[in-house]
Amino acid sequence: MENLFNGSKKITKKDLAAFTMIGDGKDGEIYKVADDKVVKYFFKEETHERELEAMKIGQSSSIMPRLYEYGDNYIVMEFIKGISLARHMKRHGTIDEDMTKKILFVLDEFKKLGFTRWDTEVRHMLMDENGDFKVIDHKRAFTSDSPAPMKLLKGMDKFGLTKEFLGHVKNVNPKLLDAWKKHK
Repeated sequence: MENLFNGSKKITKKDLAAFTMIGDGKDGEIYKVADDKVVKYFFKEETHERELEAMKIGQSSSIMPRLYEYGDNYIVMEFIKGISLARHMKRHGTIDEDMTKKILFVLDEFKKLGFTRWDTEVRHMLMDENGDFKVIDHKRAFTSDSPAPMKLLKGMDKFGLTKEFLGHVKNVNPKLLDAWKKHK
């Protein structure tokens, strides 16, 4: 593992001054540190620990960004070139059956990884240049329990695409759709 921050256990905002911030939220900030890498700088140790645990476990899956380096308050990971599912839905106003299959693959991978929360927000599903998804922000992977993808469906609802998506799910995996209906 290449050490961007020379093996530092902790970094400061000063360490990040040379990089461009590309995202921020209540848990931290994301800086682009190379063409293919970002660093997520965390405000709270607990959030960092939860996300790092999920990232480490998820390295065997194609849906997780590659983990390069970490310290006590940061994670260096793969930069995903592409757009979020939310932006795709806003731009195109549709979800086809092929994309539905890819979304269901992501949800299935969450289960295979042992995540108790096998749901995500549409803004956290990033579609790469090949049309495959990588998912970011896994701090609740083991602390939430969602037997149906309610956050995902709520996000699709904002774009009026829930019905279209569920129609494809019915064609692809009707038993899964029946299981989700029990938890609505």
